[in-house]
Amino acid sequence: MTMRPLIPGMPRHLLGIEGLTAATIAALLDLSETYIDTSRSLVKKRDVLAGRTIINLFFENSTRTRTSFEVAAKRLGADVVNMEVQTSSTRKGETLLDTAMTLNAMLPDALVVRHQDSGAVNLLSQKVNCAVVNGGDGQHEHPTQALLDALTIRRRKGRLQGLTVVICGDVLHSRVARSNIHLLNIMGAHVRVVAPATLMPTEVERLGVEPHFSMKSGLKDADIVMMLRLQTERMSGSFVPTVSEYFHFFGLDRAKLALAKPEVLVMHPGPMNRGVEIDSAVADDLQRSVIHEQVEMGVAVRMACLDALVGGLQNYDDRFAAEKDGR
Repeated sequence: MTMRPLIPGMPRHLLGIEGLTAATIAALLDLSETYIDTSRSLVKKRDVLAGRTIINLFFENSTRTRTSFEVAAKRLGADVVNMEVQTSSTRKGETLLDTAMTLNAMLPDALVVRHQDSGAVNLLSQKVNCAVVNGGDGQHEHPTQALLDALTIRRRKGRLQGLTVVICGDVLHSRVARSNIHLLNIMGAHVRVVAPATLMPTEVERLGVEPHFSMKSGLKDADIVMMLRLQTERMSGSFVPTVSEYFHFFGLDRAKLALAKPEVLVMHPGPMNRGVEIDSAVADDLQRSVIHEQVEMGVAVRMACLDALVGGLQNYDDRFAAEKDGR
């Protein structure tokens, strides 16, 4: 059997989408597809990462991302350690780098890190010997969220290229928006962003997007509408007059959604604030909403990312063919 890299062009660490090639992204999505079947099967566990150790180090609260990474690693057969930052030595004054060096001495195979400061995960990756996955850093990037969003879209629409994807809400503070913008541009989609002026990054056009300041113009003929929550934990001061006024102008309801294409899909990275950025009637619309599907795709994508970073050189086509044949 010929040995080759699992994913062409896969970097040592997954710190962001920016810098990845279209071929690398497509290969990660293809590998993720194989893990959807794994997750849906009766026996979900594989031995791809048997004997490997994954540490989840989350300095910010998380339900979906941390749990998803834990489930993904365990389904690959890895041992998983969840660091409780609130009770760790960081609460006693230990620095991020000291924590990194301590964990590095335990010889893990990968660290999954979420941190409130942009660039912190990149800094940590320079001090450890294992692979590092960015689980979200400040307002910078959240690469696995963008990959799971792309997988969800590709499975429903059959492609990413040529689609009009509209990202609405608190674009200014959103790492999810940045990672999605990078990925969608790389894969040939047309990206619009919709937000009030107070929540729109300055010179946002430099990111390769088309900015809109009203839902009426922004949602016209959209294929995908991706809603973002108000990231109040990153705000100092008032960015919107009132929540009710924000929902009136920028919350997604059926009337605003009617401006998009009839077959439009609605997405949200979670957690949702119903009645703030999205109406329950839209969020729960089984014909249009793929929000729960995004969660399922998150496990498959994180399995693929951990496999690509930690699994080493192996022929995954042959491996999965053997599994399907029962060998």
